[in-house]
Amino acid sequence: MRNIFLYIRRHFVFLSFVALQVAALWMLFNYNRFHRAAFLGVANEVTGSINTQVDKVDDYFHLQEENRRVHQMNDSLMNLLRSNFNVPDTGSQVRRDSLRIDSTIQYRRYLYRDAKVVYNSVNFENNYIQLNRGSNQGIRDNMAVVSSGGGIVGVIINTSPNFSQVLSLLHTKSRVPSALKKTGTTGTILWDAKDPRYLTLEGISRDVEVKRGDTVLTSRYSYNYPQNFIIGRIVDVRINKATNFYDLKVQAAVNFASVQQVFVVENLQREEQLQLQKETEQKMEQDKKPSR
Repeated sequence: MRNIFLYIRRHFVFLSFVALQVAALWMLFNYNRFHRAAFLGVANEVTGSINTQVDKVDDYFHLQEENRRVHQMNDSLMNLLRSNFNVPDTGSQVRRDSLRIDSTIQYRRYLYRDAKVVYNSVNFENNYIQLNRGSNQGIRDNMAVVSSGGGIVGVIINTSPNFSQVLSLLHTKSRVPSALKKTGTTGTILWDAKDPRYLTLEGISRDVEVKRGDTVLTSRYSYNYPQNFIIGRIVDVRINKATNFYDLKVQAAVNFASVQQVFVVENLQREEQLQLQKETEQKMEQDKKPSR
């Protein structure tokens, strides 16, 4: 203990300088939006590069499980090939198709980009995931993130040129519009910050029939998440007597402790939807004003 005090006394000026410098930098980045944004961008790049190297080692121990999930997704995609279906013989009648041969560009709503997890946390109240794709690869805020097995992972909340930060479902501020597959009844998925294997479904009235094993999917009422992607399955059904609604415990479809490969999903019509909502609200506000 005596040596510690002697060391502090001998280097008091230097230690004071370091402490004041840290305080000054903290105030600069905390109270200045421009510097804070610049710092977050640089921090994402630095931590992303480090996490990429660490992830190379971690990948080796998850290859078998990840390959299984990738094959499951590829199998589903292969089932959509046109060659899997019989084309009926219409030679007896001449018919003209009014649709264009290739209309995918005009009518496409969701665009998928592959990405790899380079950092992930599950042991905190507020957990984040970092991907090796950023603004240079077309990634932007509010894009949904889906696992290679088709389960919902989270949503993009910040990007740097080559990396992006995901707000995991295992975050106290995460809210995902959801629906029961069997009835279509909508609710909200959130996390109670207890067990990373389980989520909570709220907003389902007790007059709806709910059973263990029921599947929970993403709702159609979302600007970020595509419809009918799996979130999890109900494992416990309880009724909150105070609200007369269910408190449903949902086992997540994604194993967040081992997620490696993901898809980033862009809603190409999101801006149009938001603009329409904004214009509608402005129009309703103008209608409230008394006419002269």
